[in-house]
Amino acid sequence: MAVVEPSERVDELARAVIGAAIEVHKVLGAGFLESVYEEALCVELALRGIPFERQKPIALTYKDQKVGEARLDLLVGGELVVELKAVERIHPIHQAQVINYLRATGFQLGLLLNFNVEQMRQGIDRIILS
Repeated sequence: MAVVEPSERVDELARAVIGAAIEVHKVLGAGFLESVYEEALCVELALRGIPFERQKPIALTYKDQKVGEARLDLLVGGELVVELKAVERIHPIHQAQVINYLRATGFQLGLLLNFNVEQMRQGIDRIILS
């Protein structure tokens, strides 16, 4: 299956979120709980005027029947899924989680951000729904 690149607008949102995440990591460093990074990233996004929704509920369906609900850590600009972690290393299940969120929402791009790294660029995973 061919990968469909996200729109320029979504790519711009992703770059803006990555810049904000780098700033948060620069100030806080590694070693805190995910909730601390979520709070700090929300502060930084708000300071930068980047629109976001925190803990955004999404409906989960199975064969067109609602079977539950999940929560996105952040939905940025109404179309970028952002999942935050503060773990020793990213596992395939973390990436699968973002892919499943993209499938459930129909959005094209997700960022998986792990703040428990030496440098933030090591903790950025860009995931495209294909």
